[in-house]
Amino acid sequence: MDEIGVCPDHLTVADGTFAAIERILSAHLKPGDRVAVEDPGYTGVLDLVRAMGLHPVGVAVDESGIAPEALTAILADGVEAAIVTPRAQNPTGAALTSGRQADLCEVLNAFPRVLVVEDDHAGPVANHPYCTLSGSRERWAVVRSVSKSLGPDLRLAVVAGDRVTISRVEGRLALGPGWVSWIIQQLVVDLWRDPEAGRMIAAAAEAYRSRAQALIGALRTQGIAARGRSGLNVWLPVVEETPALRALFQRGWAVAAGEIFRLSSPPGIRITTAVLPEREAPHLAQDVAQALGRSA
Repeated sequence: MDEIGVCPDHLTVADGTFAAIERILSAHLKPGDRVAVEDPGYTGVLDLVRAMGLHPVGVAVDESGIAPEALTAILADGVEAAIVTPRAQNPTGAALTSGRQADLCEVLNAFPRVLVVEDDHAGPVANHPYCTLSGSRERWAVVRSVSKSLGPDLRLAVVAGDRVTISRVEGRLALGPGWVSWIIQQLVVDLWRDPEAGRMIAAAAEAYRSRAQALIGALRTQGIAARGRSGLNVWLPVVEETPALRALFQRGWAVAAGEIFRLSSPPGIRITTAVLPEREAPHLAQDVAQALGRSA
């Protein structure tokens, strides 16, 4: 974790991102507690928070991540924890800048007891530097999964945090599965040490960046603004989601309705660009323009 500016003094592992986040929240929270979540935010996080009997409270997100004024209002209203995606935010592709990092840390410093959980699910393929909010907080955790960078079958996440949080997460693991597969752990370490694997990860990161930017640029030529600073997705605000999805499906494109990612934020659709060839970006942009009634 040193390379992303996160204190590595207390570390553990979990069977993937959601196993880690569930144990981190369980370490400090009880049913009924309020948790600040990104809005729009990843549906898996929203579903997990609800399944644990916790109450998700949406915080507005722009291309630089959580909006400081929105977080200030939510924290002042009372929440026990905040889940933040510092880069490759799903579904919007938002990523924290150093300026936004400083602003959010200033906000969070006024609420030292709030648990901050950072979800670095994309890791080295996020196409953006990591900006942490953990600092010297009393209660914090950073989760880095390897499923995006090394493969979805490698269900492993490294977790850094304060001493109490990590010890409680390890205690909960001992009462359940007991340990994370040593075979998977050794395989992940070997891949991290392998120069060829490192080159492949860097190439994948560049491909993801190029594909997303190709679509954003093609949409811009159609007069359509979209967001996707980092990661594997582009977020496109729309007036109505269902007609846009139906029109694009009829043209051969499968995109995701924003409804499953939203609490109270405006409508939008998520376009995953991970496997979208750059040469197809202009075609998709033209179809999006037609689907939205903006074509010439």
